[in-house]
Amino acid sequence: MAEQSGTRDEGGSWADAVAGRAGAAVAQAPRRVERAGRLRKRQLGIMVLISVQAGLAAALSWVVARDLLHNPSPVFAPSAAVGTIVSAIGQRGRRTAETMLGVGLGILVGDAVLLKIGYGPWQVGFVVTVALLVAFVLVGRSGALVAQAGGTAVLLATLAPVTPNLEWPRIVQASVGGLVGLAVVVLLVPVDPMRILNSAAAPVFDTLTAQLDEVAGALAARDSDRAVRARGRLRGMGDDLARLKDALSGAQEVVTLSPVRWRRRQDVERYHHGALRLERVILECRLLARWAATAVQRGERVPEELVDATRRLAEAIRLLHRISRTGRDPQPARDGVLAALGRAGEVPPETLGTFGEAFVTQLRTVASDLLRATGEETDAANRMVHEAVTGQSRPDR
Repeated sequence: MAEQSGTRDEGGSWADAVAGRAGAAVAQAPRRVERAGRLRKRQLGIMVLISVQAGLAAALSWVVARDLLHNPSPVFAPSAAVGTIVSAIGQRGRRTAETMLGVGLGILVGDAVLLKIGYGPWQVGFVVTVALLVAFVLVGRSGALVAQAGGTAVLLATLAPVTPNLEWPRIVQASVGGLVGLAVVVLLVPVDPMRILNSAAAPVFDTLTAQLDEVAGALAARDSDRAVRARGRLRGMGDDLARLKDALSGAQEVVTLSPVRWRRRQDVERYHHGALRLERVILECRLLARWAATAVQRGERVPEELVDATRRLAEAIRLLHRISRTGRDPQPARDGVLAALGRAGEVPPETLGTFGEAFVTQLRTVASDLLRATGEETDAANRMVHEAVTGQSRPDR
């Protein structure tokens, strides 16, 4: 019974509820299409950059292997370079190291086994099996090292009888390709770490603030279904959060390896600190939506101050997003969070029901983590939250 909507509890028909949901979906469709278009545009820019990096790395590694190492058919170098570029942003340094180690492992195992059993079809299968098993035992998972170990074992087992002395060219070209690919991404065409962070963070902030607005709207309209849907959308943010984590890993790689991006180290570190808190904020906003839905379902009074506080909190998060893109002082965002709490603090506690009180408590928890995302220490954030709710040192609204 707790999941029944507040609208139906008040006597509304199922047809009215369905019509209301359909109307809301139609009204939100243009905004969703616009957000999807913005996300696709951001992703397209990164795809173009990676494609350019891969093409440049392939060409440079081919030139190095042919003209400097005097290899007339440098196949392995461009392949290793492209493999380094197209690996996940933030894993390219590790991919280069794994590529070289995997080639070495494949050669070591392949030579040792083939020397004993000779060449032939069943020997190909056996040497690949052994090479992969050794690689899996060493790293415990699939990846560049395992792939290169298996691929190198295949080459040795199939080509060595007709093309001897493959080992050294294979090692050299894999090393050249990996190092050239790494040089392209950290020296010649490094990504802008703040650009990839802002691109990945935008969907997270957009969804979070939109659903907080939905929670506020659900409280104002006494529509528990709306709050439940908002909670569901907050629960579905896993992919966006995963992309943000990948972007953080890539940004940290760039500012660590690329001299031209070293000046961005503090910005990326600040972003990393804020993102860790943002994930907690999302989890806590799911509980906020839950308490909102339950308060409406149980027929509790929902003061207008709580509706306004929720909307102000969403606006403060939007402001925090804008500030994080520019690196400006986050104080205006802190003030916005505290103003939202101050609005909630205007509600006399005795007028709230059990779930309304839980909602206010959850607002305080969200606010504390938001303040910590702006750089405040835990004790300071908790003190500021207490002062805002009790009316002490409350910022002007």
